[in-house]
Order: sequence, then structure tokens, then C-alpha cells
Amino acid sequence: MTPVVSVDALTKRYGPRLAVDAVSFDVGRNEVLGLLGPNGSGKSTILRILTGYLRPTAGTARIAGFDVAKSGLDARRCVGYVPEDIPLYPTMEVGEFLQFMGQLKGLAGAGLRRAVDDAVERMSLSSVRSLLIAKLSRGFRQRVAIAQALLASPVLLVLDEPTNGLDPRQIIEIREMIRTLAQSHSVLVTSHILGEIEKVAHRAAILLDGRLLSVESLDPMGEQARLRVCVQGSSAQQAQQIIASQPGVTGVRQEADGTPGHFTFILKLPRPELAAGIVTALVSSGFGVSEVAAASTDLEARFLQITTGKGSV
Repeated sequence: MTPVVSVDALTKRYGPRLAVDAVSFDVGRNEVLGLLGPNGSGKSTILRILTGYLRPTAGTARIAGFDVAKSGLDARRCVGYVPEDIPLYPTMEVGEFLQFMGQLKGLAGAGLRRAVDDAVERMSLSSVRSLLIAKLSRGFRQRVAIAQALLASPVLLVLDEPTNGLDPRQIIEIREMIRTLAQSHSVLVTSHILGEIEKVAHRAAILLDGRLLSVESLDPMGEQARLRVCVQGSSAQQAQQIIASQPGVTGVRQEADGTPGHFTFILKLPRPELAAGIVTALVSSGFGVSEVAAASTDLEARFLQITTGKGSV
């Protein structure tokens, strides 16, 4: 299937500075691709090229088959964009703002009313539809920004740091909205926080100093807890079998450990408190347990592996 986004050797220079260095990636239909990297890695520059704010120095980028440089207007019609600094008019009411943005996107009459109503419903904005944007919380402002991006039914949603500045509850709500939106749109999302990408994206494109280092497939169980359990005993295989048989454990693997009689396991389970049952089962079978701690995620480990000596988030 033809990808919704196709980026090939995309390059952007600002004078002598190379901001994006021959980056290539695709975004499939109904896929969430995360652009992950520290500030200054080129994430926002790539988004600005895709959304028509900047022209590339070299390379190509296509959205729904349209070249963003040669067929910019057609490409932009396929995109709903929410930049990091949310562009809202604080003196407008929510419904008024969405009507205005819909008109800018070429909607009118009954089609405009349906698009606004649908966006309000999808973003759960009914309770604030008649309020001034200035009176909204940061979380509701983010919802309004996403709602305007949905108005013209774009095939691609581009979200730049969508959880930046939100409180924990708002972050969880935005994550869930992104997953839901991916059922009917492709989504390109950026973050400098590994955990945010891992919780919403199907794949992560890791950027550093304008270069694409790797595109990683992400674990669909990324919401589950990951624990490191250090065990002492005579049989690593028996210990692993005991751990795997405990309620809630969805995965377990042994890490390399050169100390005889000492075994380290990385396991996944839906709630960290289930670890108590695992410890009880091991101890009752004659094993010692010296540590139970949160483990780094697969993406964190991979990021550190490929960026060693080259910087970090």
C-alpha cells in the first residue's frame, strides 16, 4: 500500500548549518509514527517542511502522493497541523474559532456545520463550546487545536509535542485521543520524551543532530510495567518458569549475567504491585530475591545503545 507520507533524503540548511541531513522515512495508513530526539535534532524543521512552512534544500517529501514543494497546496489540503505553540485566538469562543478555521479550509454551509459538530464531539468540547478560548485550561486548548486540525478530514495529522505543558491527567487523555484518531487518520507526532512516543506510536524514528539514526518498531504492550528482578539460586530456567507462570505476567526474558547463581530477569505485567506475588512464589521455591526495580523500556535501551557517545535526551 502506498504510504501516506514518503520522505526521501530530505535535507535543510540554514546557511552553513545543516539542520536536517538526508532523512528518509514513511508513514503508513492509520499508523502513528513518532519523531523522537532532543531539542535541536531536526524534528520541528521536518514538520515545517511537511506542512509547507519551509522549503527543503534537497530531497523530496510527499503527502498522499503530492510533492510538498511542487504541489504544495494539494499536499497541505491533506494535512491537519497542530504546532507546539498552540495557535488560538483567545478572544474567540470555541465554536466561533472552529467555524472561522473551517472557512479558511474552504468549508461552508451545512458541510461546515457538520465538520464543526463532528470535531467538537470527537474532542469532547461540548461543555466549553460557548466559552472564550482565553478561559480554557491548557488541556482544553490543546483539544481545540486538534479539533481545528480535524475539520477538513485530513489523511495526516501532524502533532508537534502535543503533551508539552499538560498535567498528568491531561497527558493521559491526549494519549488516548491520539490512539483513537489513528483509527481514521495517519499521525506524525514529535516528542523529546521517550515515554510519550512509546505510549502512542507504532514506530519511532530516532533523530540526533539532524540525522536519522534508526526507525524502531515499538512494543504494543508499551503501557505495561517493566520490572527488573534479580534472583539467586541453582537454576535460571526454573526461576524463569516460576515467574512466567504467575498471574499477570505477559513476558519474561533473562538478561546476560556473568555471576554464577545470580540471574536477572526483565518482565512485563499490567500492574507493578503484582510483583509481590512473584517474589513470594520464588522465595517459596527456594530462590533468593535481591532486587525488584523498574526497568528501562525497550526504546530507552535502544536509544542509549545507538546514541552512545553522540548525545542524549
